Amino acid sequence: MKGRIYLIPVTLGGDDFLKVIPEKVIGITRLLRHFVVEDLRSARRYLRLIDKEFPINDSVFFELNEHTGESDIAHYLEPVINGSDLGVMSEAGLPCIADPGARIIALAHEKNITVTPLSGPSSIILALISSGLNGQNFTFNGYLPVKPAERSAKLRELEKRAEDGYAQIFMETPYRNQKMLETIITTCRNETKLCIATDITLQSESIKTMRISEWKRNMPSLTDRLVIFVMQ
Repeated sequence: MKGRIYLIPVTLGGDDFLKVIPEKVIGITRLLRHFVVEDLRSARRYLRLIDKEFPINDSVFFELNEHTGESDIAHYLEPVINGSDLGVMSEAGLPCIADPGARIIALAHEKNITVTPLSGPSSIILALISSGLNGQNFTFNGYLPVKPAERSAKLRELEKRAEDGYAQIFMETPYRNQKMLETIITTCRNETKLCIATDITLQSESIKTMRISEWKRNMPSLTDRLVIFVMQ
């Protein structure tokens, strides 16, 4: 009998996991001994956070990121095919959203393996539902281009979609957040609405939606913070 794959949520930062991870999810995670993870160190650190006695040395970890080959991913499913349950963990809160874990889940469906999602925080969804923008029609765009001209062109494209009623969600690496905001301010129209959701679920959390004209007068400092942008 095959095992199943659990999509394991993790915190978005901080050590107070009991505030954001349901007790049932913690219980399931503690029982697993096979994991597919985006980053080995942070996965092990999280498991020791939720259980100081977690048997790291008796567990098996497979790393799945942008460098992982398809043949390796197929190998990762062998424990499940042989009857063991497996957890997929991400750096992004919930696995498979803006995360390479989707690759192993696609293969699991091909092999008729049961996939069970577990509840936990997603900065993308939490930003959207707290933005006041359209939760009925929206698009997650991931990371925008790094080159200034390409980034500005992409922002104008997203702004046009937003005018048609579709909220546009995107993100940036912490050290480029401020530059992204500056580009948004200089590229987009004054009446466009922008939500800046920062450090969601952490003590320093800040979520605010204003028009571009208002952000121009109240530019926040976003460097080295975790930010989700929502535009409409």
